[in-house]
This record gives sequence, C-alpha cells and structure tokens, in this order.
Amino acid sequence: MRISQLALRHLIPIMGEGVEFARLGYLLTYSQDWSSTVSRAADYVDKILRGAKPSELPVEQPTKLQLAINLKTAKTLGLTVPAPLLARADEVIE
Repeated sequence: MRISQLALRHLIPIMGEGVEFARLGYLLTYSQDWSSTVSRAADYVDKILRGAKPSELPVEQPTKLQLAINLKTAKTLGLTVPAPLLARADEVIE
C-alpha cells in the first residue's frame, strides 16, 4: 500500500499483478485468474494422489487473464482511460 501512496503522491502511474493491487491504488493490473489456477492445481493434486506420475503430466499455462483498472487513480494522475480498454476490463474500480 505504501508503494501506491508514494506513486500517487509523485504522480507516477504503476501497474502490477493481481486485482488486489488495483484496489490498493495501482493504475492497472493484468494477471492470471488465481481462482481458476488454484482449481487446476487441485486437479493435478487429485491426479497425483490417484497414481499419476508428476513428470508425465503436461505443463499448463493460464488460459484466463484478468485486467483491472482503477479510475480513481487515473483521475488523480490526470489520465483518461480509453473506452475500448475499459470495455475489456474485468474489473473497473471507481
């Protein structure tokens, strides 16, 4: 939280990973959807506990990503967020 406060005080836009950071004042965040990642990890644990060899399981990449935009921060920084970007956001914080 202190980083976002310092960035706002000095009018520096910052971005990070995880919707929580946008809620704390970051301008925007873009990251994997952690709930689906945890669900996929649980599937892997289940397969391993049922006898699958971890070395034989495929490596997966996240398929669902989340974009969060903090409009309050954008206003403080004097920035206008383009409408197409807002339309693509999974969460807009006002």
